[in-house]
Amino acid sequence: MNKQNQIISVAKKTIETESKAIQNLVNLIDTEFAEAIECIYNSNGRVIITGIGKSAIIANKIVATLNSTGTPSIFMHAADAIHGDLGTILDDDVVICISKSGNTPEIKVLVPLINARGNKLIAITSNKDSFLGEQADFVLNAYVEKEACPNNLAPTTSTTAQLVIGDALAVCLLDLKGFSSKDFAKFHPGGSLGKKLYLRVHDLTKLNKKPEVHPDTDIKSVIVEITENMLGVTAVVENNKIVGIITDGDLRRMLSKADSFHGLSAKDIMSENPKTISNNAMAVEAIEIMDSNGITQIIAEEDGIYSGIVHIHNLTNEGII
Repeated sequence: MNKQNQIISVAKKTIETESKAIQNLVNLIDTEFAEAIECIYNSNGRVIITGIGKSAIIANKIVATLNSTGTPSIFMHAADAIHGDLGTILDDDVVICISKSGNTPEIKVLVPLINARGNKLIAITSNKDSFLGEQADFVLNAYVEKEACPNNLAPTTSTTAQLVIGDALAVCLLDLKGFSSKDFAKFHPGGSLGKKLYLRVHDLTKLNKKPEVHPDTDIKSVIVEITENMLGVTAVVENNKIVGIITDGDLRRMLSKADSFHGLSAKDIMSENPKTISNNAMAVEAIEIMDSNGITQIIAEEDGIYSGIVHIHNLTNEGII
């Protein structure tokens, strides 16, 4: 076997080993898992997640997922906890402790201290019969038969299983809370995901100039209006109402057909009944309309009154596309 084939073989075996372990987790979800979720849901405090080594890294990720889906959470390193950080835990907090073996020295010191405080303790472990498993109020079984590491030593499959259990926990809480896309946007205002959920058309139109001509505007002035406003388009407006649209394409088609544009006005080359969108609509709706109609700009309006232009570049710049 050459080197590349060996690499491919090892990669596939790693993925297969981990995927089988993840699939087996389905069989380990039981009433105790549900009781642990209800414990967190009914708590008036936060979720404190602790671990050591690679489990601590997984704990950090689960904390991030919980915080982003409406469950306030804090990471507490198990080693630091027994050297002062135990004060992170408040009376109403629920503690989740992550450990594959459940028998590491730091965990054996930390767990009795948590229990002495009276906080509810949830274990995520591969060993239900471990010290952690026996001392916890609830055990979320993250059992794996073996690590993907050929020496069965490096945390690979086990940390993946812990991560999946954490995701299941977060999604269950999200479901119980009725956490909506609008709630999600509140916690992700700066990201492209959040922008898809809160950015509206009027947030984009205000970034652009507002090209506008009258139906009787001469063609030279139309060209100047489109050029100066740099959107490749102008609305044709009469009595504050949108009556048409002229794009760069309309101008090119006119020039290909006419030897002269003398005497022509906006109404002679405009496209009537242009595609429009409410100024209060979600920005993602503008994407859908542009995509389905093969256009790169769309007119924004409010009750038929011209509000501005949304260009596909606005959506690209915001990271929505």
